[in-house]
Amino acid sequence: MSPKTPLLDTIDSPSDLRKLSRDELGALAEELRQFLLYSVSQTGGHFGSNLGTVELTVALHYVFNTPYDRLVWDVGHQTYPHKILTGRRGRMGSLRQLGGISGFPRRDESEYDTFGTGHSSTSISAALGMALAARLKGEDRRAVAVIGDGAMTAGMAYEALNNAGVSHNGVHADLLVVLNDNDMSISPPVGALNKYLARLMSGQFYAAAREGVKGVLRGAPPLFELARRFEEHAKGMVVPGTIFEEFGFNYVGPIDGHDLDALIPTLENLRGKRGTQFLHVVTKKGYGYKLAEADPVKYHAASGKFNPAEGFPKPAGPSKPTFTQVFGQWLCDMAEADERLVGITPAMREGSGMVEFHKRFPKRYYDVGIAEQHAVTFAAGLACEGLKPVVAIYSTFLQRGYDQLIHDVALQKLPVVFALDRAGIVGADGATHCGAYDIAYMRCIPECSLLVPSDENECRQALTTAFGQDHPVAVRYPRGSGVGAAIEQALTAWPWGRGVIRRETSAANVVAGHPRIAILAFGTVLHPALAAAAALDATVADMRFAKPLDRDLVLDLARRHDALVTVEEGCLPGGAGSGVGELLADAGVTVPLLHLGLPDEFIEHGDPGKLMAMCGLDAAGIEQSIRQRFGVRPLLAAVNS
Repeated sequence: MSPKTPLLDTIDSPSDLRKLSRDELGALAEELRQFLLYSVSQTGGHFGSNLGTVELTVALHYVFNTPYDRLVWDVGHQTYPHKILTGRRGRMGSLRQLGGISGFPRRDESEYDTFGTGHSSTSISAALGMALAARLKGEDRRAVAVIGDGAMTAGMAYEALNNAGVSHNGVHADLLVVLNDNDMSISPPVGALNKYLARLMSGQFYAAAREGVKGVLRGAPPLFELARRFEEHAKGMVVPGTIFEEFGFNYVGPIDGHDLDALIPTLENLRGKRGTQFLHVVTKKGYGYKLAEADPVKYHAASGKFNPAEGFPKPAGPSKPTFTQVFGQWLCDMAEADERLVGITPAMREGSGMVEFHKRFPKRYYDVGIAEQHAVTFAAGLACEGLKPVVAIYSTFLQRGYDQLIHDVALQKLPVVFALDRAGIVGADGATHCGAYDIAYMRCIPECSLLVPSDENECRQALTTAFGQDHPVAVRYPRGSGVGAAIEQALTAWPWGRGVIRRETSAANVVAGHPRIAILAFGTVLHPALAAAAALDATVADMRFAKPLDRDLVLDLARRHDALVTVEEGCLPGGAGSGVGELLADAGVTVPLLHLGLPDEFIEHGDPGKLMAMCGLDAAGIEQSIRQRFGVRPLLAAVNS
């Protein structure tokens, strides 16, 4: 049952929030947390991070004049309280569903979503751009970037800090960076002393006194340098802010991110300041919900509905292994067989299925943090020394290391294996996480190969095949489970660059007027292609390789059939189908072609099955597209005619 939220029910925008008294804000935060808990239990979605940012969200919207003041959330996992307070409370029941609101900030969804996010470490760069734009336009607005401690491991965040701390044409940006630190181990204890210091250091008296003393001491350089060093080391004893001060920021904190009496006056002080400010707040993932507090990794996100009183449900008995689990088991087995194997993940140990590998082979496991570019070049360095790195990375996250993939791995022909999880449609996480482009972006790189297994067992074999090569190879596989194929325990490799025929057109197709169709399937779309082929009496090839293509197989199918159809769960421009067309053109072979894949548009969030059907990649859609293009009649009608 939805909780009673009389105060929250009066808030349709942050302007309503700013009408409340300070005493009412604590009650509002508690109602917001209870509504959030109920809402996510009905829809699923990111969980722990949102519970941890309730008070911070309330304080930011209370102090800053949003949306005039720009508020940029990094990644966006933690923006559900923000959505609720900015007029979308009534739409939370549609969260991450087809036609509903996104689980991330979207500029086309609300004027309060000033910058669309989904990947990490972009907020400081974006907010800096907004802050300097305001200065150029003569607008007295503030820009605030809210970034997590995990996102601060990415190089892009430090590039932005480095650029923000200097003057631009003689002007410093009015920018506030809020570090939402929910890893207690990297911070000192938070209590009354830190609260007092935060208020003191964010206040005008401290700033004026500090600058006044500096002005006097500049006349005596040795004393000034001594005072500067004393201030730096004195602050360093109570705050971990020296690095941010070196970037040119005024560092304040750490303060308790769940204490409105600390947050609001500190933010009010900082809003009145010019230049670059840095506020360090400490929060707790899952705050206010004991189960999430106790296990923040498990309660990072809910996959579906659950009972808040009981927590996330336990898996209902044995189920088909996911492709991620197949990869995790293969990684352990291959590491047992070859001591050169090392596993690398950019902060996705659980998501990429590497928990067991980490336990069994801790010295060969590397989590580099949210640093995809570093992960790729780090793997290249390991490969230079004779090791065999396996980089477990989501398809969309490898896009961030694309330059390194080309220059540091492919150009040097280094044997790095890229296990591309979440290839194709991912569902609820939407366009930012949809792995639509890896076939296209891998195909165009010399020395790189790309394998596209069609089921769980094929995935294990594809990974084994990739590991045996002496050049860069990627293996793409989707989120979730496949068809439940029996998995062979042997580490069996495929013949290199060869596809296989899974179904042949029957003799019935000799009937006049019934064209012979061959479907070339790339990856798990093999199975809807086989279902469509049964209705069309078409030949089906499991291509296995998007690069190199099986040239002999493609030319043989073109010779024996009246038309070819390529099917892939990837973007059509530059995809595997394009590769087939290029191969045929190079061979001087002309045959009617139909390319089926993801359309040239961003795929929204929603149920994966529904999205596949909307893209025409389910069995019915494939069959319908072939019939419409080639005028194929139902087989029985053709036979009886």
